Amino acid sequence: MSNVLDAQSVAQQGAAVIDEVETVVIGKREAVELAVIALLSAGHVLIEDIPGVGKTTLAKTLAKALGCSVKRVQFTPDLLPADITGTSIFNQRTSTFEFREGPVFANIVLADEINRATPKTQSSLLECMEEGQVTADGTTYQLPQPFMVIATQNNIEAQGTYPLPEAQLDRFMIQIRVGYPGKADEARILTQRGKNEALDSVKSILDSDQIQVLQEQVRDVYVDSILRDYVVDLSIATRQHPLVLLGASPRASLALLRGGQAYAALQGRTYLLPDDIKRMAIPVLAHRLILKPDAKYKGTNAVSVVDDCLLSTTVPILE
Repeated sequence: MSNVLDAQSVAQQGAAVIDEVETVVIGKREAVELAVIALLSAGHVLIEDIPGVGKTTLAKTLAKALGCSVKRVQFTPDLLPADITGTSIFNQRTSTFEFREGPVFANIVLADEINRATPKTQSSLLECMEEGQVTADGTTYQLPQPFMVIATQNNIEAQGTYPLPEAQLDRFMIQIRVGYPGKADEARILTQRGKNEALDSVKSILDSDQIQVLQEQVRDVYVDSILRDYVVDLSIATRQHPLVLLGASPRASLALLRGGQAYAALQGRTYLLPDDIKRMAIPVLAHRLILKPDAKYKGTNAVSVVDDCLLSTTVPILE
């Protein structure tokens, strides 16, 4: 496959992955599409919602639809950083220490219930997610490419959980909320799961080489300079909002731009539109915002803040 941008090919292959995941994750095309956008943007995904709505199923199904190496880590309070990144073991035969790779050495890492681990263990993912590498005992080890973390967490449990710090949240490109299925979709789930385990029938649509080519092609989606300014204006608007304590970072601006490019490519276009940026604003920006304490008492949340910023920021007109 050529690395030259072929938006129609990106759209077709992206749709094929989405369709395959939807054979298991029923009635949640928007959530699946967001996960694929993060993949095409070389970003990471945080799936947050109440228990039992299919967070882990979405993560596992997407991983299986991608013909890559996959490792799953069940995060628990007693999990240590070395349990994720790896550790040095003394080899008595050679009288040297040898590094044993942890589960983070995979193309897709499923971090299940990530907020059950301590902040110290959570922080072991920071270097992995930002730089694609692990440093242990003064030696740096490169992670396989592509590399993607798909993390899940329940948003209503407080007992035995540790909220993700701001630096960790900022490294997740997109946050996805699955939500309850509709009545017809839930009936389909009962029928499907009553017969067999649908996950076993999921086919691998893309391999690691194809994914990297698609990621390179997405970066070639044309972006007009006024759209870059629009992305920056949106980020600045979040920082200046009266109810925001900590607004979107430059990393968030870059994630929004890349997410817009991936969304445009999934639509079969070679160029970015303002609507692409607006479409990705909430999934990319909302989870990164830290609101002031009085925001809750005024009935404001991060999603409504992003909506306010979208309304107050002038949308550019392309010639």
